[in-house]
Amino acid sequence: MLRQDAIDEALSAPAVARNKDVILQVLRQALPQTGLVLEVASGTGEHAVHFATTLPGLRWLPSDPNAIALGSIRAHVGAAGLTNVLPPVRLDASASSWPVEKADAIVAINMIHIAPWSATEGLMAGAARLLPDFGLLYLYGPFLTGGTHTGPGNAAFDADLRARDPEWGVRDVDAVARAAAAHGLHLADRIAMPANNLSLLFRREP
Repeated sequence: MLRQDAIDEALSAPAVARNKDVILQVLRQALPQTGLVLEVASGTGEHAVHFATTLPGLRWLPSDPNAIALGSIRAHVGAAGLTNVLPPVRLDASASSWPVEKADAIVAINMIHIAPWSATEGLMAGAARLLPDFGLLYLYGPFLTGGTHTGPGNAAFDADLRARDPEWGVRDVDAVARAAAAHGLHLADRIAMPANNLSLLFRREP
């Protein structure tokens, strides 16, 4: 949980150290060589800094609805001295309009299970508005497949999330794919990741 006294302080999320390089392996192959990547729900900003550092041909636009997170993003980017990371923007994925008009790719890491389902629906609608034909929407996190958890740890995590907020929870791949299809996005690839996580790669249909 982000501390309320941490405005403009560089926060750290332990999960980033565990997953940033395996996610990067997928993104290297899936992202365009150049262009603007919008990261939705950037959290601490550590992913943005890591990816922007290792993929210098891309411009990275971090975003988050949380003011504390935006402060952490600014602090991490400032400390890294990166010129290919734009100032973070406040963005609520469930909103009907976003403060961004277009992007060449969209990335959302560990987002949709810690948000109401309306955020997933809004994410799909936003991707349909912003992405070019065949543009990438990349999701990473825990998912159910065919209504079944991919591991006992995910089942326990799901129960904990729902106890904290009944609108949260690990989402089923099929439900996410249906929400995407309703906005002209198709599930192009599903990649198994460490710790029973998945990478889901959606493409905007022309």
